[in-house]
Amino acid sequence: MHRVLSDIVFRNRAGQAVAIPSICTAHEDVLRIALSYAQKLNAPIVVEATSNQVNQDGGYTGLTPASFVAEFSKLRELSNMDQSDIVLGGDHLGPQLWWNLTAEQAMEKASVMIEDDVGAVFSKIHLDCSEGCAGEPDQLDDTVTAARGAKLMQAALQASKELTFVIGTEVPPPGGACLDSRGDITATLPDAAKATLEAHELAFHDLGLTDVITQVSGLVVQPGVEFSPMQVHDLPSRRNPWLRKVMMNWPNLCLEAHSPDYQSPDVYPRLAELGFAYQKVGPALTCAWRKAVYALDRIVAFTSIKPENLSHVMERLMLKNPEYWISHYSGDDPSCFVQRHFGLADRIWYYWPQEPARDAVQSLMQQLSVRGLSEPLLDQFFAPDVGKRANKPGRLTDQSLIDASVEVALELYFFVLGRTKIAKMGAQA
Repeated sequence: MHRVLSDIVFRNRAGQAVAIPSICTAHEDVLRIALSYAQKLNAPIVVEATSNQVNQDGGYTGLTPASFVAEFSKLRELSNMDQSDIVLGGDHLGPQLWWNLTAEQAMEKASVMIEDDVGAVFSKIHLDCSEGCAGEPDQLDDTVTAARGAKLMQAALQASKELTFVIGTEVPPPGGACLDSRGDITATLPDAAKATLEAHELAFHDLGLTDVITQVSGLVVQPGVEFSPMQVHDLPSRRNPWLRKVMMNWPNLCLEAHSPDYQSPDVYPRLAELGFAYQKVGPALTCAWRKAVYALDRIVAFTSIKPENLSHVMERLMLKNPEYWISHYSGDDPSCFVQRHFGLADRIWYYWPQEPARDAVQSLMQQLSVRGLSEPLLDQFFAPDVGKRANKPGRLTDQSLIDASVEVALELYFFVLGRTKIAKMGAQA
């Protein structure tokens, strides 16, 4: 296991409320901002690419694992962040991306994807084989999921031994997660988490992977946090799903939370107390980025005659190719319009890599560089804490406003502030 992760997991299992943020996005500018912010805090991070973002066929970003790492390396160099403080990972790696193929065909594709990820130095590998392929149920049981996960683990280990794995999945279907009688998100039951671990242990044994339990450092479970397109489901303040006790049955295991975006600041240390040493964030960051560029676009609209706004370009792209949002949003046309642009799942992030969107953002920045920024307009469209943070270097710019907006969303995950590097803290613990 990567040194950074082993230190975090060790300390969390020892009872310290510590966690590491996992930046789960392939958005270039968001990654740059996250790396620069982590470097300023002298804190480590995980950066993960999902199977649909980055794969051997290019994903929706057009990047293979090798090209993603090449582009990421440029961002890391710009940030001056130490490579040893960054962990690269692959998220939801499994056959579900090729759901229209037979299970055998899809597993072959998934094996290639994982081998390419590992070859590109991804070292944190989330095995997710929970969804069915052609002719199968939408959701598979633990036995089938674990057996397929073990096969993919075997493929990964043939490419490299220096890996750590995450198993399990608690991702809601399109449209939202299940609510209990009080309107809260249903947490994973301890017995269900235990059954997942037992199924994987048996699957590892069947393939002769007798020692790999020590390389499994994460179990994805649902603590009771989630967001639907237009609503955040907060963690109930007194909830304890009693999953920490289950994770202690394996030697190097912690829990991983997949949808804690948009929660209140006190939730993140609470999740760490409950055993969630791995805390994902994705939509909250790209949503903050989108809010900032939309705000800048409105400033330009008030200061010049513009043929069309950035939102018009994005609306046209989303309507032309609706596959990334149509199964996630529902309602009449006005409702779907609002969700497309402002929904918390931020499905608009799939469209930013497309050339018309990139050109529109570049045009916006050029117009801002010519016209400058007006303080009254900034006050109208940006929160005071964003403006203050953006002006810290003494020079307020369009890019510093975007950076500050993303940092405000990200800083909640760095709740252990003022710390030295994790390795040093681990040595003192």
